[in-house]
Amino acid sequence: SCHVGIINGLAGWAASVDDVPADTITRRFRYDVALVSALKDLEEDIMEGLSEHGLEDSACTSGFSVMIKESCDGMGDVSEKHGGGPAMPEKAVRFSFTVMSISVQADGEDEAFVVFREPKPNSELSCKPLCLMFVDESDHETLTAVLGPLVAERNAMKQSRLILPVGDLPRSFRFHFRGTGYDEKMVREIEGLEAAGSTYICTLCDSTRAEASHNMVLHSVTRSHDENLERYEIWRTNPFSESAMELRDRVKGVSAKPFIETHPTMDALHCDIGNATEFYKIFQDEIGEVFQKANPSREERRSWRAALDKQLRKKLKLKPVMRMNGNFARRLMTEETIEVVCELVPSEERREALRELMGLYIQMKPVWRATCPAKECPDQLCRYSFNSQRFADLLSSTFKYRYDGKITNYLHKTLAHVPEIIERDGSIGAWASE
Repeated sequence: SCHVGIINGLAGWAASVDDVPADTITRRFRYDVALVSALKDLEEDIMEGLSEHGLEDSACTSGFSVMIKESCDGMGDVSEKHGGGPAMPEKAVRFSFTVMSISVQADGEDEAFVVFREPKPNSELSCKPLCLMFVDESDHETLTAVLGPLVAERNAMKQSRLILPVGDLPRSFRFHFRGTGYDEKMVREIEGLEAAGSTYICTLCDSTRAEASHNMVLHSVTRSHDENLERYEIWRTNPFSESAMELRDRVKGVSAKPFIETHPTMDALHCDIGNATEFYKIFQDEIGEVFQKANPSREERRSWRAALDKQLRKKLKLKPVMRMNGNFARRLMTEETIEVVCELVPSEERREALRELMGLYIQMKPVWRATCPAKECPDQLCRYSFNSQRFADLLSSTFKYRYDGKITNYLHKTLAHVPEIIERDGSIGAWASE
């Protein structure tokens, strides 16, 4: 029977070409419907907020602004442990949003009043899932394909207004989206930047690793979604017929097309984890007095790590972990830890330097963790620039053996960008943390 004629080109596809059946890969809400649903949940809060400001109910039918925080993160291993479902990649990605605040500019008023502000912006209760995907976050093609329609809906809503009955009167809302709930890996992926080991170490400025290690503090936030798009066009077309190296320097590491707009900030949780990892390595180097040795052997390094782990376990009941996590980072970065580590450091002057380094870090940390630093830790906020400068001086003098020409991505962000981001957004912890 050769007369089959034209058949569906996807016939037999799920079984043979790809292991994953396409119709089960993702489930989502329509973005506008999800936002309406979230606003309806907040209806009472909005009405309360209006009456608290003594605003006439009927005077406020237009001029509402809603600030939305968008987050997207990979969820690691979600494989079925013993199920017989369809084959799925064992990674998943979740895209979600949080209503951060709602403000209104009443007719004839000069300034806007905040009628609702999310009291717990990092709670899983305020974070609404929008889209769940069985996709590996490193699989760029599938990720862009699945999130494409969502981005299109978001762009349509940026230009338009929503009219929704709240408290029995139709009111008009505008939405402002801020993509801040992304870790650095995800930002690099969706903003078209090179991966984290790149010489362009920052997702907020154009600095290279070498520049950032010599000038640790004085950088300003310059990158933006629009600039990344422009740079991608330059990368694609090479209008000045430059060599690959010159071109890469011109576009500062943008080499793929950015497809979701993020708001340049830094992720408070990974900041903790990244810096704790670095301190953990400094402790090992100090136990082994690396500052006066040329490159030590693997065996020596291993023995220093073993000594540190043993000490932490014995004195602080802190078990070594395979990969640094938030809890370990929090427990490691304390005055108590530094005293325990100093018992293993031979020279008194190095111990003093370590104590000062940790002291400065403990002063700086609340500033990027706090939901509202100006209220929660005003003194540390005021002293932040001074502390970060002193911290940088210590790294480039006492700890020069580790930071000569190199620095980690998160140390750079911690030292260079925190005050500017807080001045602009009022907080890092509220906007950018798991």
